[in-house]
Amino acid sequence: MTAHSLGRPEVVITGIGMVTPAGADTSTAWKAVCAGQSAAAADPRLAGLGVDFCCAVAGFDPDLVLGEDARRMDPFTQFSVAAARAAAADAGLTEGNRDAARTGVVLGTAVGGQGTWEEQGRRLHDRGPRAVNPLTVPKAIGNIAAGAVAMDLGLHGPSLTVSTACAAGTTALGYALDLLRAGRCDVVLAGGTEAAVTPLVSTAFDRLKALSRRRDDPAHASRPFDRQRDGFVLGEGAAVLVVERAEHARARGWRPYARLLGYGASSDAHHLTAPDPSGRCAQLALQQALEDARVHPSDVRLVNAHATSTPQGDAVEARLIERVFGTDAAITSTKGVTGHMLGAAGAVEAALTALSVDQGVIPPTANFEAPDAALPGIDIVHGAPRTVPVPVAVSNSFGFGGHNAVVVLGSV
Repeated sequence: MTAHSLGRPEVVITGIGMVTPAGADTSTAWKAVCAGQSAAAADPRLAGLGVDFCCAVAGFDPDLVLGEDARRMDPFTQFSVAAARAAAADAGLTEGNRDAARTGVVLGTAVGGQGTWEEQGRRLHDRGPRAVNPLTVPKAIGNIAAGAVAMDLGLHGPSLTVSTACAAGTTALGYALDLLRAGRCDVVLAGGTEAAVTPLVSTAFDRLKALSRRRDDPAHASRPFDRQRDGFVLGEGAAVLVVERAEHARARGWRPYARLLGYGASSDAHHLTAPDPSGRCAQLALQQALEDARVHPSDVRLVNAHATSTPQGDAVEARLIERVFGTDAAITSTKGVTGHMLGAAGAVEAALTALSVDQGVIPPTANFEAPDAALPGIDIVHGAPRTVPVPVAVSNSFGFGGHNAVVVLGSV
């Protein structure tokens, strides 16, 4: 039974663009994630701080990629424009085969142009008002990444920014799905972007005791679900996916990576930073996504977990996964490689999940060495990639403030 026969259009993912700590292009990032190669290392931007390491974007030269425009962009916008260009090229999307008025942009971010705010704040403090860059506001405001993507590609459909903390990239995909199903767009470039590796953000997370403090061994600091996990590793980057109505993709002869089957969202309404320990509202988002996708939990072969390597968050999610899927689905968390990319995380993980569905390969959970005896015995892929058909997969995202978002992907 097709989506059309159920009264709604089928939606597919036809292009992927990534700028990540695992690599500044999709192919490099995918290979590194499948190899379980952690990107965490000391970063001079964080020198002298309590946590002086992160997962920084690798191999990206904004001046080479973006030219003079790079100077007018905060890194979070640089990442998103580069990823969007790559996604559009990967999808074969051109002026000749899309209607600009029916092509939208939906991007998620948690903190926006934080580096610009910090830099200009220092200038104001040290040198006075005349030292502040006149372009500070248009460089730093949170919506500007979506606006810049639309301007760069000449798109005139809806241009939106969502901010649901670390669920933002996944929330953006959900909004894109709604726009396509509602008939407001034929194509949406959807994803997330973040450039929050800054002294203030790193220190703030450290003061919350959210970050790993393995300064002597940063490469093994991000270890989702492992019994010795002690916090997440801050990451940065972007991913943009070209999401379009299947009939539109077929008309231009383009083969998708995967179908975007469903989306669910909920709010814990519990705590500023901690997840509800029961996991009941995160489970609500997951169940909504499965119902929206019209699939049964037994159909799901892969869960790309949010699992950030924090003691509490991973535990809540592991129990949630076990309740819904038992031990039938394979579980991975790619944050062992990329670190936690905040508002970009859900988009990057959805992109990696689409590649798993397309290629039948599940990346390992890097640095997972020993299970936590307090957690259920879920099937965590580790040590090496697993080659297996992935007809249906789920990608989870959970954020500060209790934001929960889940997408379901399926094979073509």
